[in-house]
Amino acid sequence: MHITFPNKVDNLLRYLKLKLLPKTLFFRTMLLIFIPLIVVQVVSIIAFFNGNWSKVGRRLSNNLSSNMAFVVQLTEDFPDQFGKIKMLSHNLYDLDVTYYDNETKHSVLSKTSKQNKLVTGFFEESLKADFPDALTQLYLEEGRSTLLALIDTGNGLFRFETPTKNIFSTSIFGFIAWMVGTSLLLFVVSTMFLRVQARSIKQLAEAAEDFGKGINTPFKPYGSSEVRKAGIAFTKMKERINRQISERTQMLAGVSHDLRTPLTRMKLQLAMLPKNTDNKEFLEDISEMEKMLDGYLAFVSGEAGEQNSFVDMNELIMSILNKFRNSKALIRYTTHDEVSAIQGREQALKRALTNIISNAFYYGKTVAVNLESNNNKMEITVEDDGPGIPKDKREEVFKAFYRIEGSRNKETGGVGLGLSIAKDIIVSHGGTITLDKSSMGGLKVLIAIPL
Repeated sequence: MHITFPNKVDNLLRYLKLKLLPKTLFFRTMLLIFIPLIVVQVVSIIAFFNGNWSKVGRRLSNNLSSNMAFVVQLTEDFPDQFGKIKMLSHNLYDLDVTYYDNETKHSVLSKTSKQNKLVTGFFEESLKADFPDALTQLYLEEGRSTLLALIDTGNGLFRFETPTKNIFSTSIFGFIAWMVGTSLLLFVVSTMFLRVQARSIKQLAEAAEDFGKGINTPFKPYGSSEVRKAGIAFTKMKERINRQISERTQMLAGVSHDLRTPLTRMKLQLAMLPKNTDNKEFLEDISEMEKMLDGYLAFVSGEAGEQNSFVDMNELIMSILNKFRNSKALIRYTTHDEVSAIQGREQALKRALTNIISNAFYYGKTVAVNLESNNNKMEITVEDDGPGIPKDKREEVFKAFYRIEGSRNKETGGVGLGLSIAKDIIVSHGGTITLDKSSMGGLKVLIAIPL
């Protein structure tokens, strides 16, 4: 059954969920354990307090109050036997009683010790029931281990001393200590087990993310059976992907060798023939076929064999721009980063940026490149003042072999793989690449790579 709330209430619940609930699996699981555990502890303590502890406390208080009433009554009936009554009270009831007449009782009533309602609450009610016409005062002395009761009956003052345990059951403290101790033990054990499970899932996620970036991070499945099964499935998937990439690369290497040999032989044969218009066009077709073959191989290989290393993006961009210094286009490069190194595949990143920057130089007369970074990511912006790309075509151009007629015509000699290769390389580094309209009027390419 799904309960539908008004939009404002639903938005408020979502906001509270995002702000209050923890983000990680470990803390969310601990919350699921900790909250029910607290509720059970509180309910158990309240049930014990209202049941066992209160009943025992009332019974002890009633017994002690009745004993005091009996001693008071005996003293009033047999005042000359107070010595024997005091001894019997101490031996039978664990009560030390002292009697003061009306002339001397005022010195005793000046006590100012504090009492604790949690301890004396039940006993105070019992005294009022057994001595309705007397004035009673209760005090706790000697670290609350001794109870002092003053009962002024009008005929004199009775001062009773007795251990606090006679009116107060200490079992509640043992019960609370037992509950808290077992809860802490459960919390510690749960934390230890959950840390292992959460750590295994975190390492699996990191290994999967690194694999997507082309980093081969060793991962050994451990933890619960479900986590181990997921880890084993990931390991097998990674092996299959690596095997498929290796087989595809080997196949393409063979295809490249087989195709380049007849193309080279055809070029040699054409070079020996008399030069004319037909032979020139045929030679251009062969050269275009070689360029297409190189583009296909670069696209499917994806620089898979290159190892990760620290790449200084500032030096990398400068090396690419230096190749276009002799062009007629105006170059503007800005950066505010003293340290611009990231972990990645240098040749792959160079190929991606070369494809993007070379397009900007071909279609624009002014090219602006900017490099910035923060604690989370590095951003590279390439802008030109060329014709740009229509908004409805900006996603299509990332498709393999896709070409735009008109502003991006076939005279470039490309096969529609430049942006596809660049996006594949950027995404393999965990980054993103987006196209937008430049403030210069042409195309703006924004590359974001996490650090």
